[in-house]
Amino acid sequence: MTTTPPPTPRQGSAAYTPWASSPAVRKVMQSNKGRDTGPELAVRRLVHARGLRYRISTRPEPTLRRTADLVFTRSRVAVFIDGCFWHGCPQHRTHPRTNATYWADKIETNIARDADTSERLSAAGWTVLRFWQHEDPVAVAAAIERAVRPGAEAD
Repeated sequence: MTTTPPPTPRQGSAAYTPWASSPAVRKVMQSNKGRDTGPELAVRRLVHARGLRYRISTRPEPTLRRTADLVFTRSRVAVFIDGCFWHGCPQHRTHPRTNATYWADKIETNIARDADTSERLSAAGWTVLRFWQHEDPVAVAAAIERAVRPGAEAD
């Protein structure tokens, strides 16, 4: 009779606690998209309708292991459409009760990474635009157009 060895701790802690509180929660969390979300698609449609062309889910800087939602390579504009939960929206941020410490640490890490990404891209000469998922897609598209086409008047 062979026994399976116990799982080894991960994430740099001696006693790793899994992030999902149940198999159902794990399934829901795994189905969250990293790209092509509803807010992102709405903005992309509007930006495309304005005649702007872009790359999606691409690294603005090849040496930086971070991807932007929309990248305008010629004008060096990187656009991020951040989810309220994952990126700690001050207006809509919620605090999970299950695994509260894990999620608080995770979201704070995401916020710090977002700031670091913006800082590094700005230092490399990029214009970084960040929007929340709840912002009006029409207003977001207009702001993007103003950044990509500085001389053009956007609605």
